[in-house]
Amino acid sequence: MRTVLRRPDFRLLFAALLASMAAESILLLALAIWVKDLTGSDGLAGATIFAIIAPMTLAPLVGWVVDRYPRRPFFVVANLGTALLLTPLFAVRDRADVWIIYVVAALYGLSYLTLTATLSGLIRQLVPSELLADANGALQTVRQGLRLGGPLAGAALYAAVGGWLLTTLAMAGFVVAAAVVGLLRVTEQAPATGTLRWPAELGAGLRHLAGEAALRRALLGYGLGSLVMGFSESLIFAYVDQGLRRDAAFVGVLVTVQGVGGLVGGLLSPAVVRRFGELGALAAGVTFFGPAALALAWPDLRLGVLALLLAGVSLPLTTVGLNTLVQRRTPAGLLGRVTAASEALVSGPQAVSIGAGALLVGVLDYRLLFVLVGVVTTAAGLWLWRGRELSPPPVAVPPVPVLPTPAARIPTPRRPFAEPTRPVDHRVVTAARRFRGR
Repeated sequence: MRTVLRRPDFRLLFAALLASMAAESILLLALAIWVKDLTGSDGLAGATIFAIIAPMTLAPLVGWVVDRYPRRPFFVVANLGTALLLTPLFAVRDRADVWIIYVVAALYGLSYLTLTATLSGLIRQLVPSELLADANGALQTVRQGLRLGGPLAGAALYAAVGGWLLTTLAMAGFVVAAAVVGLLRVTEQAPATGTLRWPAELGAGLRHLAGEAALRRALLGYGLGSLVMGFSESLIFAYVDQGLRRDAAFVGVLVTVQGVGGLVGGLLSPAVVRRFGELGALAAGVTFFGPAALALAWPDLRLGVLALLLAGVSLPLTTVGLNTLVQRRTPAGLLGRVTAASEALVSGPQAVSIGAGALLVGVLDYRLLFVLVGVVTTAAGLWLWRGRELSPPPVAVPPVPVLPTPAARIPTPRRPFAEPTRPVDHRVVTAARRFRGR
């Protein structure tokens, strides 16, 4: 990671994303806690995350729009738009205003998809291919590291002051990100004009994912795991409430613990990609989520801490593996659509599972649901691991040094047709002169 952080252009982008990711870390969990506080329902609290993921169904349209504009200015405008769409949260007062939180969450999900698709192309322009895993790993390290204090600080601020301060801080983070990226200087080529009709242009990202073997397997395996991973968004509230017998705000403490694991996973992810390839890193991340979910089926805080640490390690491995695979296997002019489509194919099943989890947690024992999550994600991860040869780790070929030829070994050029010098016999010369004189 040190190599990519030495690049001035990436450091500037890194600083901008630090501000926006800090805004996300204090806001997202607080929205769910806000709903839990206003309604008292674990299912409605988990449905907040569902509202964020639901706009992923618009991924083809979002990716098509992103690919039609230069990345840097579009990223600036998208950050400013995200800050603006948070303003309705200032109107939330009681249970009757919960719908405002859901609307803002859905709009934020649409903005998140737009920013993700734009960021993928921007990183591809700034960073050479061999450093993509390091760049993605650095960003995931910060994102997961912010879980150490961001959610806990957000929950504490909400409990002490209320949602208006969290909204203000989040808006400030996105505005700062827009201002810093505006200072970035990057040479961008004009987006290519579409050669197909717009329905075909919208589906180009999906067709690329289906036609590339490594991407196809990655999305199928990760999508299968996502069908049950989303259960945990509602199950964690039931785990804290019914299992640990604690207040809902304690979820912020557990998410902070998960951030410690995410920090470790973010630091290790570039090395895992270099050792096992992108699919190998993705497989490891999905597989690790299995035993973590199984451990949460037993309501013991010590075991829960270990489970959340392992779950934290899994998240950056899956994200870095998938993002790097998409960036390396996709043409630049198609990257927005492919990134948005891949987000949708993963987040779509996850949105369904979050909705299903919000319903099932009120009907079935949360411990049984955690066991189901553990079994399915372990199976999906092992299937991904079997296909890791589709994206083998890059082989570093050391450069061959060109050594100068020693001066002593350079042959001295000879004159063409030169004869070797012989000693002169004066008796022969005298005899020749006498003969000519006759």
